[in-house]
Amino acid sequence: MTTPGKLLKEKQTVLGLYVTAKEAYEMWKAAPEKVKILDVRTPEEYLFVGHPAMAWKIPIASQSYEWDAAKGKFPMALLPDFVSRVSEVAKPKDTLLVMCRSGGRSAIAANLLAKAGFTNVYNITDGMEGDAVKNPDSVFVGQRLVNGWKNSGLPWTCELTPDRMLLPKAP
Repeated sequence: MTTPGKLLKEKQTVLGLYVTAKEAYEMWKAAPEKVKILDVRTPEEYLFVGHPAMAWKIPIASQSYEWDAAKGKFPMALLPDFVSRVSEVAKPKDTLLVMCRSGGRSAIAANLLAKAGFTNVYNITDGMEGDAVKNPDSVFVGQRLVNGWKNSGLPWTCELTPDRMLLPKAP
């Protein structure tokens, strides 16, 4: 299990429970009826990047389409009903393994769930895509090819699983 001292601050949580994608998959395989994997990325990410078929797809945020020049990105907006959607499939004492792209949004999700009384929430610190290649001499510099669910050879699909998707209500 990962230790907090080795994690970037944005991947740390108030509960201090961390696993890698490989560890999360092994935990789920050992007790699939007791361990739930939550994928908190956007539906676009499930569709175009792929997802673990067994995961509950419950987005924590929606993608905005207004450019933030100061941050150099399109910011995301937290969805206010995230915890209530998780509560449809999980109880506060359940073991939840939360993933996003690379561990940041899943930490936010774990903290929101902890605040709501969930006590056994792990952040999957390398997420679906993993960390970026940092070697400036690599042709892959900046690409998410280090660790993560996909790069660890774990099972995933691009086929949508609507029975495991809890999306926010459309406006």
